[in-house]
Amino acid sequence: MEFSEHIRTANVENVVLRQPFRPPTKGTLCITGHHLLFSDRESQSCQVLLLLRNIDAIEKSVENLLVYSGVFSSARRKQERFGIYLDIPGMEQCLNIAHSIEKLSSLNEVADMYPFFHRPPDTSLQDGWGLSSTQHHYHQMEPLRDRWRVSDVNRDYTVCPSYPPSALVPKTVSDETLLKAAKFRQAGRFPVLCYCHRKNGKVIMRSSQPLTGANRKRCREDELLLQAVIDGSDKGYIIDTRSSQLAQQAWMTGGGSESKSGYPGWTRLHRQMERGKALQESFIKLVEACGDQTNNMDRWLSKLENSKWLSHVQTALSTAGLLAECVERDGHSVLVNGSEGTDCALLISTLAQLIMDPGCRTLEGFLTLLEREWVQGGHPFQQRCARAAHSHTRLQQESPVFLLMLDCVWQLWRQFPLALGFSESLLVRLATEAYASDYGTFLCNSDQERCAMGVKEKTHCLFQALLKPGERELYSNLLYGSTELAIWPSVHPQSLQLWRGFFLRWNQQGRHVEEAKAEIRNMISEWGSLALRNNVFVAPPTGLMAPEGLQRLQTDETVTLFV
Repeated sequence: MEFSEHIRTANVENVVLRQPFRPPTKGTLCITGHHLLFSDRESQSCQVLLLLRNIDAIEKSVENLLVYSGVFSSARRKQERFGIYLDIPGMEQCLNIAHSIEKLSSLNEVADMYPFFHRPPDTSLQDGWGLSSTQHHYHQMEPLRDRWRVSDVNRDYTVCPSYPPSALVPKTVSDETLLKAAKFRQAGRFPVLCYCHRKNGKVIMRSSQPLTGANRKRCREDELLLQAVIDGSDKGYIIDTRSSQLAQQAWMTGGGSESKSGYPGWTRLHRQMERGKALQESFIKLVEACGDQTNNMDRWLSKLENSKWLSHVQTALSTAGLLAECVERDGHSVLVNGSEGTDCALLISTLAQLIMDPGCRTLEGFLTLLEREWVQGGHPFQQRCARAAHSHTRLQQESPVFLLMLDCVWQLWRQFPLALGFSESLLVRLATEAYASDYGTFLCNSDQERCAMGVKEKTHCLFQALLKPGERELYSNLLYGSTELAIWPSVHPQSLQLWRGFFLRWNQQGRHVEEAKAEIRNMISEWGSLALRNNVFVAPPTGLMAPEGLQRLQTDETVTLFV
């Protein structure tokens, strides 16, 4: 496809750009196949480069063009909503620009997206793609060797399109058994191992719902698979991310849940978690509340409560804590499932591993965890992150499950500021990249689709880019101190906060907070450099060091301009 087919007007002079907290700027607006570029050619003081994929919607008027880029916006209109505000001379040019943006921002063909054209400096497509593999994960976990194996039953993606080619399964279970068990699970997502506790050897499995149907069908092979997990003498827990009522309703449509008689060693626990349309609408309401500039406290608190976003955060952390408690404290293996097993199951499995495993809390460990659980695990990024919160189109399969997970990780980061080896900036970067990126990591809906589209051969990997020296320094937590202990989050309402560094990062106060954070980061870097030179520990200034150790500086967090 030629991008020029959709560009009616490529350049417009004398366009006025309006951004929050800055004076209007006149310059040249350019539209390319993937970007909107604004340049102040006289002073060169204002340069804006916006990936068109970021744009959720635009509004046209006789006065101007307003471009909404959802949670990635950088300007506002009438003190209420956020967007890039452009005054374009001439109605025809305004309509042409609007048409071009609408077409180019909603291209659905993966091969037409910018990651296939992005070529960062000092990087080669021959460098490889990704951080880990199923085989590498297996060899890193010594407790697995005796009872588990790597199966290539899905090597051609015919057993389960959303799984990677290899999976970790019990040694006593044959590939023939796996084939039959997969037919009993929705979309073929049979139970696979995603985590093994390094001390007690107990595991976390995840899968989709069993297809029991109204006749309560059973599958002997699926039952044998789960019995092999607990080895007959132990007991395990099944955490179903649906309510018991929803699970019962699923029987009428061919789904269901594991029966007590068929899985005698397993106890089923129901923890309802919202997903799909309900979660997306909550996200939309939250962004709307964050864009309300009326300064009315009652209105703000009411909108925040009505969004129910923090309730979703609380539920996710609480369920992940339950999962971690079953494995860490009670010493039992757990199977996590729901309907498809591509959303909430991945969410709580990721959080539980962060709670229990110190290896997942380093910068590289966290990125590897995300790659294993979300990218390789089959989260449909292209469907869930097709549009953010300002889209005017009808909701289809959008749902901010990945964003919810990052919010929960931020809550952990805030409650345990020394226990995680990455910074808040990394979480913000990942949240923005999931919706629009220069890299191919979050393209497509599964590993099979990425292979079919040549994503691993023709695009660059975001996670590898984040681990390069310059990026690593930016996204590392300089106060990080490794601990072998589990970090148990508080889920009391008073302990949970709005992620201001993401949802309120366009507010005016955010600029000052970012300046303060940068200064603090420079101070810590200088202390570290001085300590290395002198081979001594250099204590930070009074106020940053409490008797118990380093404490996080409390500020009114919010953020940077991102356009």
